[in-house]
Amino acid sequence: MSRPSDMIQGTLDLLILKTISIEPKHGWAIAKRIEQVSEEALQITQGALYPALHRLEQQGWITAEWRETDTGREAKFYRLTKAGAKQLKQELAQWERLSNAIGLVIRAV
Repeated sequence: MSRPSDMIQGTLDLLILKTISIEPKHGWAIAKRIEQVSEEALQITQGALYPALHRLEQQGWITAEWRETDTGREAKFYRLTKAGAKQLKQELAQWERLSNAIGLVIRAV
């Protein structure tokens, strides 16, 4: 299983931005969604997730508000800002370029 420390630098930010681009989520739900979509190949620890959320919030790419969860508990829900949507688009394009380049190297003989 991959850990955030095993990922290419910046991939966690991309995964978070993509995950909350669909709908606002609280931290635990973000981590669980990434785990679920990756078929449990990616597991994000709290020690990696919350500093990343804080950093993304400081950069103005996400914003947070306290809301009630489905279980009735209060949690910070994170959502993408307009700047975050623009950043996500740029990071997706960069990821495509990088993954294509890596694919070229891997397939080369």
